[in-house]
Amino acid sequence: MTMLEVKDLRVSFRQDGESVEAVRGVSFTVDRGETVALVGESGSGKSVTALSTVSLLPASATITGDITYDGQQMVGADERMLRKVRGNDISFIFQEPMTSLNPLHTLERQLAESLALHQGIAGEGARARIVELMTKVGIRDPESRLGAYPHQLSGGQRQRVMIAMALANKPDILIADEPTTALDVTIQAQILELLAELKKSEDMGLLFITHDLGIVQRIADKVCVMKDGEIVEAGPVDEIFANPQHPYTRKLLSARAVGAPDPVDADAPVMAETEHLKVWFPIQRGFFRRTVGHIKAVNDATISVRAGETLGIVGESGSGKTTVALAIMRLIASEGGITFDGQDVRGWSTKHLRDLRKDMQIVFQDPFGSLSPRMTCEQIIAEGLGVHGKPDGREERDLVAEVMEEVGLDPATMDRYPHEFSGGQRQRIAIARAMILRPKLVVLDEPTSALDMTVQVQIVDLLRALQRKYGLAYLFISHDLHVVRAMSHKIMVMKAGDVVEQGAAKELFENPQTEYTRNLLAAAPDLIDHPD
Repeated sequence: MTMLEVKDLRVSFRQDGESVEAVRGVSFTVDRGETVALVGESGSGKSVTALSTVSLLPASATITGDITYDGQQMVGADERMLRKVRGNDISFIFQEPMTSLNPLHTLERQLAESLALHQGIAGEGARARIVELMTKVGIRDPESRLGAYPHQLSGGQRQRVMIAMALANKPDILIADEPTTALDVTIQAQILELLAELKKSEDMGLLFITHDLGIVQRIADKVCVMKDGEIVEAGPVDEIFANPQHPYTRKLLSARAVGAPDPVDADAPVMAETEHLKVWFPIQRGFFRRTVGHIKAVNDATISVRAGETLGIVGESGSGKTTVALAIMRLIASEGGITFDGQDVRGWSTKHLRDLRKDMQIVFQDPFGSLSPRMTCEQIIAEGLGVHGKPDGREERDLVAEVMEEVGLDPATMDRYPHEFSGGQRQRIAIARAMILRPKLVVLDEPTSALDMTVQVQIVDLLRALQRKYGLAYLFISHDLHVVRAMSHKIMVMKAGDVVEQGAAKELFENPQTEYTRNLLAAAPDLIDHPD
């Protein structure tokens, strides 16, 4: 039975006095108990299409075409009808739960709000329903969590709360917009499994929006591939994956970081190493701030990375991956041995470390959040030159132009601001900012997780080319095992501050020694489809 039918949907936005068409002639259906995936890169129109179903777009949007839910026309429907459908018959789960949940309200209050609004349930009845919902989505000991605030939950728990909110009123259709992108691979697998179970038990239709075709293959019945606001190919998942007809679909299916980095020279020097590294953060309470305990971020990490070598660090959120890297760079306090480029840097003062800073650089996960919106591309890239000086006395603009070309950016765009670039271009700017100082060690902290799959491949190729050219040592932190496999010579697996396993990348992927590593690899089963 068809629950949602979209016919010839067109959406345009008024911008600077002109009309910009974002969705053009999109048509698809979602049946009860069926999962339909909308797939495409950023800007393809996926989310705009989904938000159009219940008119959640801003006033600058114009929607034409037909959208019918259970026989009711949604395009042009009055606000009273839309309020009844939104969150009641058609519910949404969004990508980042922290921005969707109110940080000032408890979980109980946020879940109760929807029950009171749509079903008139309050008091003990609401509390019983909330406990039932939290149990259904896999939150342990839900009674003890009712008074918790969003910041007190992990990313996976927050996403489960979002799913509970979406299910509160027993919707017919659940729209999930990139619900697993920001999650660890094991949590991602749990959320996907949960959604599949709930769809079956609640007999819902599921509209799943993603840029990851690996997820589509695991969860969807039908797939619609979107590009530039249009559906370029649609059909059953098995048929599309087995025999894609459109060049863009074939491009998406092949967009997976594969291969391996170049071998490391046998005489390559050790660039950074630690011995029994420990990072514990004190928990202080009372008027005199006495230490009553410790958060054990890293317990005992002994690692080394040579020039031209990549050490991949994997593990779930909170496992200590980034803490290890920050300790090596002497950005946080730690215990144990730290050697950089043959020098023991444990006791060095900030002043002495400054000369070494240009040799240690970092590229962060979110290319938009790590770039100042008030600075031009040239100013961002050249910022380090103002601190550490220009090599060979060359002109700053010439150095910026050179490194921009090196990372695949047009030097003619150096006077633009970050918002004028795409996500992939912004990440290239962040890489250029690190590379202009010609560092010896670069920490790459989830540098591809916020990017589309095709852009991920480009960034991985770029990083490997720069490593090959300059003999860079990389600490590569990620939860995407495909990218880790394509980048790393060695891998270290962390869990709750402990190093549970480390070794050569090929051996670790083919023969993991610990149960935790096996669980991580099992959460990304399509790894076997993309050998080195």
